[in-house]
Amino acid sequence: MKFKLIFVMAEDKLTDRAIETARAHGATGSTVITSVRGEGLEPTQSFFGLNITGQRDIALFLVEEHQSRDILEAVAAVCEFDSKPGTGVAFQIDIEDAIGLHRQIASIQQEISEEDL
Repeated sequence: MKFKLIFVMAEDKLTDRAIETARAHGATGSTVITSVRGEGLEPTQSFFGLNITGQRDIALFLVEEHQSRDILEAVAAVCEFDSKPGTGVAFQIDIEDAIGLHRQIASIQQEISEEDL
């Protein structure tokens, strides 16, 4: 089984929405890194040295490759990454190998068999 790692970097208020959407589209788990910073085309603004942009989180989803594009597009749509500048970005990378996913692999295989019926 091949996997992709989906990175979702979004405003913290969108994190739960991204996780719920990813799970609804086949993700079997997630890891969230909180309180990260970043900036896009325009530098972030500050007020007397204090950053006035909202907090951001990174949500990571290790998913089966056949589900990855659907999950990526669904999360991007629900978080409005293309329509609202500055809300966040999502991308995926190939995973060469993964260990510790016995239960997730069994769940994915069962879901695939049920779809074949």
